[in-house]
Amino acid sequence: MVVRLDRLARSTRDLLNVLAEVGEKGAAFRSLSDAWADTTTPHGRLMLTVLGGLAEFERELIKARTSEGRTRAKAQGIKFGRKHALTIEQRAYVAKLRQAGESVRQIARIMGVSKATISRITPEP
Repeated sequence: MVVRLDRLARSTRDLLNVLAEVGEKGAAFRSLSDAWADTTTPHGRLMLTVLGGLAEFERELIKARTSEGRTRAKAQGIKFGRKHALTIEQRAYVAKLRQAGESVRQIARIMGVSKATISRITPEP
């Protein structure tokens, strides 16, 4: 039992494999919100196959548009990802403290960040 068909499989092939496996075990499939998604009837099986293919096609179009958008944004100089918790100057200071032998825990407490943030900053050579 699934709430929506798109939660069951990632591709048409995956959908058909899952439904075949369910059928081999003697069970049937019905979607709660998609009344047409019912493997107990030939019409329902046809609709699942056709609409599963359309859903996969739509997903591929979305991926292509998203990829193009990311490429355009990168070309315009837009940075992706989370901002650094510490400025460049603060990271240089942390590197000096680590080189001097200060503990990661103590530096994290001083800088007000997590130990993981501090441990990712390598000590100055």
